[in-house]
Amino acid sequence: MKKINIALVRLLQFVVFVLFTFMVIAYFGAMVLLPLDIIALLIKLLTTFGLHGFIAALIAIPMVGYLCLLVYKTPGLCQMVVDTGVEMVTTGKTRVESFNDIVKTVDAA
Repeated sequence: MKKINIALVRLLQFVVFVLFTFMVIAYFGAMVLLPLDIIALLIKLLTTFGLHGFIAALIAIPMVGYLCLLVYKTPGLCQMVVDTGVEMVTTGKTRVESFNDIVKTVDAA
């Protein structure tokens, strides 16, 4: 019965690890894909006003680049975004490692 309990704890540890890994990848992926999505939406918006897609792209890309520059120059904003992701990583690492204490307790019992 002890081995079944240990296997169950390890399974839950793996599920928590996968969950936190997915959340971190989704978080940083969203930070990368957000400007690209804004570019695509601006191109669609400008084409509804009658501009050709290439010309709309030539207008939308510098606009988004300028918005990214404003975000970059905002004091503390980029560091806060990175720190939030790093906190998610450390929280996940702590939660995954806390399962080892549970395994030790089950193994000793």
